[in-house]
Amino acid sequence: MTTRLAITFLILLYHGSTYAGSTQTKHTRFDASTTALFAKDVEKYAAKNGARSFIIARRGQPKKKLPAGFQFTHTAIAVYSQIQLDSGESVKGYAIHNLYQEQTDANKSLLVTDYPVDFFWGADSLTAGIAIPTIELQTRLIAAIQSGVNKSLHNPHYSLIANPFNNAYQNCTEHTLNVINAALYQTDNMARLKANAKAYFQATPVRVSRIKLALGNWFADGVTTKDHDNIIQTASFTSIAQYLQEFGLLKSAVIFEHKKDAVPLFN
Repeated sequence: MTTRLAITFLILLYHGSTYAGSTQTKHTRFDASTTALFAKDVEKYAAKNGARSFIIARRGQPKKKLPAGFQFTHTAIAVYSQIQLDSGESVKGYAIHNLYQEQTDANKSLLVTDYPVDFFWGADSLTAGIAIPTIELQTRLIAAIQSGVNKSLHNPHYSLIANPFNNAYQNCTEHTLNVINAALYQTDNMARLKANAKAYFQATPVRVSRIKLALGNWFADGVTTKDHDNIIQTASFTSIAQYLQEFGLLKSAVIFEHKKDAVPLFN
């Protein structure tokens, strides 16, 4: 294999096996009715368990291709809301507040509010991560989003493996963590949020070879290690749920699969 082909192969492997799946997409692996049914089942589960707001995750790549410690590729915050349909009718349902990687510029992100069917449209499997905070934190998350804190905390400079302990870059999980901490500490002061994250949050190490990380850093858009020191680590759905659990802020966390019973995230 030539050097150029080897580099291309490793870049594609890096993108395909690590975090791809945090973009908004119009493509789906499943028929529309199946995706809609699954999305509705997720909503019903959340509502049945008293979730006015919760942390939601999807898997945009096959699980076997994800690095150790990562079960999902995209994480966001769902809020029970009054939703205006295209017909003009208003209904109640969950609005999902996302940070998505831009499809036309992998180095940038944008904030998008969509709904469960949209959220799972690009999923590789009909599997959801659902972390329901305590009632008090749910109320604070709703207030934070209603006041636009998620917008004030948005840094559009995107990296797939953003370091959650500084604000040089962001990915979807770091942005979610920022909003959670803003709700907890009642501030959008980024310096304070990062200091508290460093003191109390345990990030997930990115166990990918340094060759792949270096190649991604040098050749691939949307990937950089410039914001990291010796340890490459980022936020994940699981590490956010663990953080909430550790400090008594988690009501429940499950992996929810199509046509299966919900399985606790922590045994």
